[in-house]
Amino acid sequence: MRLFYCGDIVARPGREVVLENISKIKELYKPDVLLLNVENAAHGFGVTPGICREFLSKGADVLVTGNHFLNQREIVPYLNECKVIVRPANIPADNPGRGFVVHELPDGRKVLVIQVLGRLYMEAVDCPVQAIENILKYYKLGQNVDAVFVDIHAEATSEKMSLGYYLDGRVSCVVGTHTHVPTADAGILPQGTAYITDVGMCGNYNSVLGFDKTAPINRLRRIYSADRLTPAQGRGTLYGVYLETDDKTGLAVDFKQIKI
Repeated sequence: MRLFYCGDIVARPGREVVLENISKIKELYKPDVLLLNVENAAHGFGVTPGICREFLSKGADVLVTGNHFLNQREIVPYLNECKVIVRPANIPADNPGRGFVVHELPDGRKVLVIQVLGRLYMEAVDCPVQAIENILKYYKLGQNVDAVFVDIHAEATSEKMSLGYYLDGRVSCVVGTHTHVPTADAGILPQGTAYITDVGMCGNYNSVLGFDKTAPINRLRRIYSADRLTPAQGRGTLYGVYLETDDKTGLAVDFKQIKI
């Protein structure tokens, strides 16, 4: 199975660069499953149903969110309505939406997509390991699912790496998101799980994490500033990862970081 994942899409520059390149991605990498992280797609914070529908209409298969998944009010009913959008699994169960989805391909193969939030330097959430274990009780790689894709949306590199090694050999891939800075450690772990600490963002890199530089610089200089973060304008760059798995084992056979 071939999968392509675009990292945190930040505001209009991120949306545009992804939409402009979906056909190119499909032509070059021929993914069976295209996943997008839409966490920051709506003006840098959260996502709207309209944005989700546009991505899905252009060929995305699964949409992944993050800690800002409830920032846009109109997304709340859509999280229950849309069966291919994933919100964090390790938050209270009565939140709208679902912490994992099983996406079935036309040929019957299935990919399980899970997202969890980290706990270091983040808002208080439940244990990400236990949340994943609760899901993996029912889904076994190479048995009733053909691939398992895990996104850990977290600040700390150590927490992401620890989860990668903890799940090594049990899932196809563990990718980190949230920090918007691509890391250079894409590879396959000893037991066959693909891993990267942070995919990076899809957005304008002439910025501070996709936002106009003025407010972050003022906050740096003054310790505290009331300046509001606004998305940077200009042309975006797409960062993503390409994953190929063995159809018998579900483990990774190829994993690459992609920049467009």
